[in-house]
Amino acid sequence: MTNLTNYHSHCLYCDGRANMEDFIRFAISEGFTSYGISSHAPLPFSTAWTMEWDRMEDYLSEFFRLKKKYADKIELAIGLEIDYLNEDSNPASSRFRELPLDYRIGSVHMLYSPEGKIVDIDTPAAHFRELVDAHFDGDLDFVVRLYYKNLLHMVELGGFDIVGHADKMHYNASCYRPGLLDEPWYDALVRDYFAAIARHGYIVEINTKAYHELGTFYPNERYFNFLKDLGIRVQVNSDAHYPERINNARPEGLAALKKAGFTSVVEWHGGKWEDRGIL
Repeated sequence: MTNLTNYHSHCLYCDGRANMEDFIRFAISEGFTSYGISSHAPLPFSTAWTMEWDRMEDYLSEFFRLKKKYADKIELAIGLEIDYLNEDSNPASSRFRELPLDYRIGSVHMLYSPEGKIVDIDTPAAHFRELVDAHFDGDLDFVVRLYYKNLLHMVELGGFDIVGHADKMHYNASCYRPGLLDEPWYDALVRDYFAAIARHGYIVEINTKAYHELGTFYPNERYFNFLKDLGIRVQVNSDAHYPERINNARPEGLAALKKAGFTSVVEWHGGKWEDRGIL
């Protein structure tokens, strides 16, 4: 297998299921050339799936220890997956900018309901339906528009390198209302969002985490040709929470990119992002 890299990866510092070294050792055993750790960044409140600020120093120290230990076997990079929550908590926040990271992933997992309650919409489809009905009075259009509004604001604020699972809501929203993805207003929202990403020059990951279970990439494969036309640079990441899933659906992701006309992906080599041909 070729283009063996992964930069979206969660270990025990957040909601991953193994320690950082286990992921790195597994990547080496699989022949990966570079690998990145990107734990969920701290939020202004505690959750079961994000890191706490008091663990940040340990997170960074452990990474730099492992980077030195395995320097002759694999190139490692350290990052964070940082949520856009609001104007005060997002990837552009100074506290995140000051950290000695190689890269940052910008993502949206949560929305504020009309009553001001924080709702995690990154859930299984059945629970997503319950949340929309309970907290947004079943107004799916409002939820979708709010999601893309937040994504666009995150893009404008900046502070990150990679857009995480760019349109992750598309699966849950289309389960809630089949045919949504073909509705013109929805398509326009997504295209405006990708156009903004292109203007700012961010990398878009092809997130393969759910491909084998749900049959979809994030972003949806229907937009791969559009990403290519916009000149957006891409990479394939598995969003792994278990070491054995670091290579999940990589061949399928690379094949889909080639079908859309992509000839290269972005990889971390020599301490920087480089375009490498899809082999």
